[in-house]
Amino acid sequence: MRAENQIQTGNPQSTAQIAGHPLHPMLIPFPVAFLVATLVCDLLFWNTGNSAWSTASLYLLGAALIMAALAAVAGLTDFLGDPRIRSLSAAWHHMMGNVVVVLLSLWNWYRRYEAGDAAVLPMGLLISLVVVLLLLYTGWRGWEMVYRHRVAVLDRVP
Repeated sequence: MRAENQIQTGNPQSTAQIAGHPLHPMLIPFPVAFLVATLVCDLLFWNTGNSAWSTASLYLLGAALIMAALAAVAGLTDFLGDPRIRSLSAAWHHMMGNVVVVLLSLWNWYRRYEAGDAAVLPMGLLISLVVVLLLLYTGWRGWEMVYRHRVAVLDRVP
């Protein structure tokens, strides 16, 4: 490791990083955006009946699950890499809530894959709404870790 990457800090640190930049916060916008877009497409399908919106939801859910898996690997690496992170209740809530989000999304994707448009209304739409509401909570807890507990915030110690 180069000397400039060996910076001491008193804050809990990200274990999954490239050149000192934590991977988890770089990856999470993708599944969040895809899951919110899934809800939007579900609402558009409900409003228009156009199956293109249902198809878009299926692909968005698939992309969200792939990107969530990558974000989860980085997040779990951070969670296991620094015991100070594991000691935070916000970290546990963030992790467990996102596991529920992924499981609900996986179930939602599978139902749509098997049943097509029929899986969207009303159950698929309801699951998408619950997922977005859970993301609001888990996102709140994730930012709490950064802003309140300074997880992965670099404070240079002289």
